[in-house]
Amino acid sequence: MFRDRVRSVRIARGYKQQQMADNLNIELRSYQRYESGHSEPPYATLITLADLLNIPIDFLLGRDDYLKSLGVSVDVPLNSPPRRPMSRKSR
Repeated sequence: MFRDRVRSVRIARGYKQQQMADNLNIELRSYQRYESGHSEPPYATLITLADLLNIPIDFLLGRDDYLKSLGVSVDVPLNSPPRRPMSRKSR
């Protein structure tokens, strides 16, 4: 869920993956691993990521019911463009 949400919000906000990596002070490949679901960001990076995207951390973590209980709504489309198929080399 995290990988899909961070990708959808990034696209909705108009950021490229390289821009995200630069703003987080990490390598592009490290950021790509977040979106592919191969790794998750450390706590401090998660906070910076949420701040950069102007989105609650709870939204990125899929805690929609909790946000609703607080009266918080997030207006971000979750239907981002399809992912490219993985190459045989990266499988």
